Amino acid sequence: MVFNRQGLIFVGKRIDQSIEAWQMPQGGIDEGETPQETMRRELMEEIGTDNVEILREHPEWLTYELPEHLLGVAWEGRYRGQRLKWFALRFLGADGEIDVKTPHQEFSDWRWIGIDALLPLVVPFKRAIYAKVIEAFRDLAK
Repeated sequence: MVFNRQGLIFVGKRIDQSIEAWQMPQGGIDEGETPQETMRRELMEEIGTDNVEILREHPEWLTYELPEHLLGVAWEGRYRGQRLKWFALRFLGADGEIDVKTPHQEFSDWRWIGIDALLPLVVPFKRAIYAKVIEAFRDLAK
């Protein structure tokens, strides 16, 4: 969860969805990576910068599973869901540093939103995990 200095949260609009779907940066851990290394790599791959400081790490690993209609379709059928380690991050740069048109592009657009605007923008199967992240990091949005 990337916060700007005003306490707003970064969300990116997915390019691979048939419905309008927004999400926070996330991704899988490559072999040999720590969660912190993965977080920085994923930020670079998805938003073009890792100019952040870690504010807090979620104490638990959080998981979600794909809905039945996406099994065998999403992620080229290789995965059934994700197990994620979430971090609350403060973006230290200027908005001009953010560029979602990366070589591994996942987002077509991005914006800063208030924490209470997040859940309705997220695909339904990720809402439960996002609610846990919001609960853990809500105080940082002030």
